[in-house]
Amino acid sequence: MTFFLASRSTRTRTAAVVVAAAAAVALSACGSSSSTAANPLAPSASAGGGVITVGSNNFSESTILADIYGHALAAKGFTVKYHPNIGSREISYGLMKNGAVTLMPEYNGALLAYLDPKAVGTSTADTDAKTAAKLSPTLQLLNPSAAEDKDSLTVDAATAKQLNLTSASTISSLSKDASSLVIGASPEFQTREQGLVGLKDTYGLTFKSYKALDAGGTLTETALKDGNVQIADIFTTDSMIQKNGWVTLVDDKGLFGFQNVVPLANKSLPAGAVTVLNDVSSKLTTDGLMQLDAQVGAQGADPGAVADTWLKANGLS
Repeated sequence: MTFFLASRSTRTRTAAVVVAAAAAVALSACGSSSSTAANPLAPSASAGGGVITVGSNNFSESTILADIYGHALAAKGFTVKYHPNIGSREISYGLMKNGAVTLMPEYNGALLAYLDPKAVGTSTADTDAKTAAKLSPTLQLLNPSAAEDKDSLTVDAATAKQLNLTSASTISSLSKDASSLVIGASPEFQTREQGLVGLKDTYGLTFKSYKALDAGGTLTETALKDGNVQIADIFTTDSMIQKNGWVTLVDDKGLFGFQNVVPLANKSLPAGAVTVLNDVSSKLTTDGLMQLDAQVGAQGADPGAVADTWLKANGLS
């Protein structure tokens, strides 16, 4: 099995597609343990109770958020299992649709871009509404958080100096220099509208070459740090940006849209669980998310322990 009860140790950000696919089959065969019956928020059989399977994609922030949401549910008596490091959204959304995964921490804009590549959200509420309209009938978006984490084009310090780029520089300012730069990102970034497709269509940018790495994780960070790529898709809450003196370019044409953290859940989720999850989302902020990422990514802390500390500090456990 590739899913776990309670907290887990730190995991790498890269997941094998074969393992993820096998796990989808394995999930359906697993039983559940009993929940805490004395808790009024605990699920009941009549409310579709049972195991809530929390998934995460293959980067540490998704793991942290999955632990936060999952541990909050467990603290209220729900039985929770984890299906970590699933891989790309193409895989995780499929597992959500077929019910193998009950809950995923998502990003509203990125999910909308996956479901409808041409849709553009004009606000958090508009992005949520357009995303909800495209969801599988079995799925729902819960309340969005204020925490936002976007894809970005980030250049290393040497490239920023060479091209006179600062934190005020825009993606549009790369129009004359993109053809001399090697860009690195996840394999999916090559074919997504919020990726190379949109960078060409919206900004007119064509790069020298492309290196398929991971989703803003260790491979991408290392490639940028070592100069193997000069520009990369790095998540805006990544603590390595400040640590390494990298420069994130302003998305002046709004290609990467709104990216609020929001739980994607199966509609069979008990009402009590929805309340718990919405309470968690109401406490998440962008600055707070950056601090959580730094604890795990830069300091090597265990995501589960970080989640527990955050929940306690916010009165949620």
